[in-house]
Amino acid sequence: MTRFHRLLSLALCLACATAAWASIAAVDESAPDFQLTAADGKTYKLSDFKGKHVVLEWVNFGCPFVRKHYDSGNMQSLQQTYTDSGVVWLSISSSAVGKQGYYESDALQAQLSKEKSAHTAYLLDPDGKVGKLYGARTTPHMFVISPEGKLVYAGGIDNIKSANVADIPKATNYVAEALDYCLSGVEITQKTSAPYGCSVKYAN
Repeated sequence: MTRFHRLLSLALCLACATAAWASIAAVDESAPDFQLTAADGKTYKLSDFKGKHVVLEWVNFGCPFVRKHYDSGNMQSLQQTYTDSGVVWLSISSSAVGKQGYYESDALQAQLSKEKSAHTAYLLDPDGKVGKLYGARTTPHMFVISPEGKLVYAGGIDNIKSANVADIPKATNYVAEALDYCLSGVEITQKTSAPYGCSVKYAN
């Protein structure tokens, strides 16, 4: 292969990668609508929840950063607190078939029972389309959507980038902060942050 052909091949690869991530959700813009099947067999569409605050939580139960928040009960506590306040909480797995975080039906039901999650629904995105639409890069990666359908927060769950449970009480929880502001009708001050955790296990 000549140098020209190598450069052309690289340019095509970069173009494909750019195209794959072209439709990424942006803070202060309308959150892209999507439809996914959940672990309960039902189909959920984001636009069905217009008029409610919605949290999107990218999850992979095999990831130590996710384990930090589930083994401590922190994630379930957040889910319960805010769903009790009328917030819709959608946990999304974009793990591809055969990759960490992907479960077949019976194994998934057993895992969800073990985790005692208090989400509204656990959504399945094995082809990664919704994950890439939102630019989900890590587990966890968190998004908050306003009742008007606008994306108002995107980023990490908190400000301490570790897998250590002991760091949870010391951290500023950006998701709780964003929801408290939203529910109080106050403008969010921290609208974005760098997500941290394991990479989302996309097919490619």
